Amino acid sequence: MTVGVGQAIRGEFPILAETAYLNACSQGALSHRVRAAYLEYLAGWDANGAEWEHWVERAETARSAFARLLGATPAEIAVTTSVTQGVSGVVSALDLRARPRIVVSEHEFPTVGQIAHAQELRGAEVVHVRAAADGSIPLEAFAEAIDERTALVCCTSLSYRTGHRHDIAGIARLAHEQGALVLADSYQAIGAIAFDAPALGVDFVTGGTVKYLLASAGLGFLYVRAGLVPGLLPSQTGWFADEDIFQMDISDYSPAPDARRFDAGTPPVPNIYAGVAGMALVEEAGVGAIEAHVAGLTSHLIAGLDELGATVITPRDPVHRGPLVCVRSRDVEALVAALAAERVVCSSRDGSLRVAPHLYNVEDDIDRLLACLRTHRALLA
Repeated sequence: MTVGVGQAIRGEFPILAETAYLNACSQGALSHRVRAAYLEYLAGWDANGAEWEHWVERAETARSAFARLLGATPAEIAVTTSVTQGVSGVVSALDLRARPRIVVSEHEFPTVGQIAHAQELRGAEVVHVRAAADGSIPLEAFAEAIDERTALVCCTSLSYRTGHRHDIAGIARLAHEQGALVLADSYQAIGAIAFDAPALGVDFVTGGTVKYLLASAGLGFLYVRAGLVPGLLPSQTGWFADEDIFQMDISDYSPAPDARRFDAGTPPVPNIYAGVAGMALVEEAGVGAIEAHVAGLTSHLIAGLDELGATVITPRDPVHRGPLVCVRSRDVEALVAALAAERVVCSSRDGSLRVAPHLYNVEDDIDRLLACLRTHRALLA
């Protein structure tokens, strides 16, 4: 049964006492442990003022936790404030004169597409890879877009719009055959599915803690494949990206020898406290166990949606989906509001209801949602 993981952790999340919270794709539920981490930060600040030595140690603890979740080493991880910072740092290190093309999939979060198009000011040519009729983006579509002029291929591990899971390893192979680098935005994946960045062959991975890593906004990561670092000199930089942050030298640019060169200025200390606490919950449960647990919940959900005659646009095969299930609606904002009025929290995107369970959910949450959807069947497509 899928209830084991959920029942074991449920008491950690106060919102679950009254609410079927199924919105991890937007924001993970707040735990007692994350709330306590914020209070720990405030207590230390109150007692000691600037605790920079401890705050820097907390940042390194977060770096190590991100590394474990990606199957990487700490030297391959930059601690960022957001995906935006990580992606901006990557593109700032690209030589777009010899290779001006940046390929982005239609499933990218706006941040990635907007940053790519901003490089048009530097002479970039941005090419979009379109989705097929079923919402998937086949490898053939990427193959048509990638050529010898391509500097970077951007692909999302899991689509925030449809729930499709992409063949990241296959996309990486296609890109590398043409000498291009690959960036996988994995915000919807890390903490929800087992992830091994080196095994996938990707060059960069981005993500953060606000969703399945159970913490807050304001903390993210950038994975940079170790062998790439010497050849990447980001022009977007900051104090904590220097090889010696305590030298306080303003006379030159001396980036750190590892992925820390993609760090920036003062780290987001309060969010790091929360991030370390949230990631600890995920690691204690085990991402493999979380993935299996959520796959059972989503299968139960899809079966129930089929009984309602709903239009599910997320793949049915668990191999091709993650924790997010999207179902068409005639008026999705009205549906989200109707569910919220009954203390069932979901979200919307592109005319679809998005349902995103996590480790703390159980089948009763899914059944409660399905019962509400029966009541509001007229709002489903």
